[in-house]
Amino acid sequence: MKKIIIAILPVLLLAACTKDISRFNEETKKPAAIPAGTLFTNAVKNVTDGLASPRVTVNVFRFTVKHWAMSVYQDEAQYDFSTRAIPQAWWARMYSDALIDLKEASRLITSDATIIPAVKANQLAILDITQVYIYSILVNTFGDVPYSEALNANNLFPKYDDAKTIYTDLLKRLKTALTSLNDANGGFTATEDVIYKGNTAKWIKFGNSLLLKLGMIIADEDAAASKAAVETADAQVFGSAADNAVFTYLDASPNNNPLFTEIVLSGRSDYVAAKDLMDVLVANADPRKTKYFGTNNAGNYAGGVVGLPSTFSDVSKPGALVAAPGAPCPLLDYVETEFYRAEAKERGYNVAGTAEEHYNNAIRASILYWGGTAAEAAAYLANPAVAYATAAGSWKQKIGIQKWIGLYNRPFDGWIELRRMDYPVLSLPVGAKSGFPNRLTYPGNEQQLNGVNYAAAAAKIGGDKVETKIFWDKN
Repeated sequence: MKKIIIAILPVLLLAACTKDISRFNEETKKPAAIPAGTLFTNAVKNVTDGLASPRVTVNVFRFTVKHWAMSVYQDEAQYDFSTRAIPQAWWARMYSDALIDLKEASRLITSDATIIPAVKANQLAILDITQVYIYSILVNTFGDVPYSEALNANNLFPKYDDAKTIYTDLLKRLKTALTSLNDANGGFTATEDVIYKGNTAKWIKFGNSLLLKLGMIIADEDAAASKAAVETADAQVFGSAADNAVFTYLDASPNNNPLFTEIVLSGRSDYVAAKDLMDVLVANADPRKTKYFGTNNAGNYAGGVVGLPSTFSDVSKPGALVAAPGAPCPLLDYVETEFYRAEAKERGYNVAGTAEEHYNNAIRASILYWGGTAAEAAAYLANPAVAYATAAGSWKQKIGIQKWIGLYNRPFDGWIELRRMDYPVLSLPVGAKSGFPNRLTYPGNEQQLNGVNYAAAAAKIGGDKVETKIFWDKN
């Protein structure tokens, strides 16, 4: 024991002689400031994770658009969005996990005198385009939301802005950002820009394709503004799948696709094909059927009824491509853009090409994206039930149904188009707890913490109900 005490004494004496031990409080592994590029990356990943996820606490839209059904519990499939606080999670993801980061990134870049002015202009424009993208998600989910007073740490109770007013400003911001982008100059680095790896020319196409999209979404509500936005953007939108805005996940955890985590790693046995989609795929001999889904245990393709339990072995499950760890997640793509251009032609907008050409381009690109062949695409387009000249119904029905199929695994955008195009006509799930959800209700936190502004927003739309339509949903 004496030897141990003697050995410790020099250490104690040395510590006692130390005048300044504050250095031991320094967090050497925690940065004092986060670089703007890292904030940009984090914001994009957080949004993408939400759009890709199948978790019922995060993203339930695959059930809403009847692409998937549930084999066991039916709460979310039956429009129960409150039990798991789904609106709260979606709201927080967009505001707290993405928009706040983008705002701080903009502040850091603006104040950094070392950045070359031309590069700074591109970076700020890319950040603003990304903010427009995320705010459009919020408006298309809830309607009126905090905007002009949002993201202000000194204002914990922001007012809700009118959804149409926000959309008008988003279009304006997007046009301004596009005028600032110059593909002769750099932007973010390849490691910071997880979408286009620093390619400014691609961001110009993305911004114009987003402008086209937002313009088409308001077509039934404000035809003049829609036409102006679409015609401004058309010459510089995506020209092929090579232009797609895609977040590419990695094969290794924790940066693999959330679908792989939920379906494969978690071993879930409740996500299955919906009968509504499967019946259409089978009836039209759609080559994407084998890519979208696997077979049941008997080797057949079969879907479950949305809202009813089903025996897992009797129905098809999401396909291997969907649940691959490195499966990419498109944020906006050529398929979607071509469907918008087909619609624009039918509405009489000054857009290049014909409605049929854009319709065919969209379907062909979708089949090729999922691993089909050009021959399979040609055969599918020759099917009288699919061919633009012979498919049943109005142009809205033709485009709407094929777009619903083409937006598989992009359920949030599928939900937008289902509300906007009104095709296909889907029945309510068995045991539906409400009418079709045209929006999500506001989060419980807003009701409790921002009660005055929440009450005003709810009263303005006739009550905070899922059946209430967002301003652009006219039919």
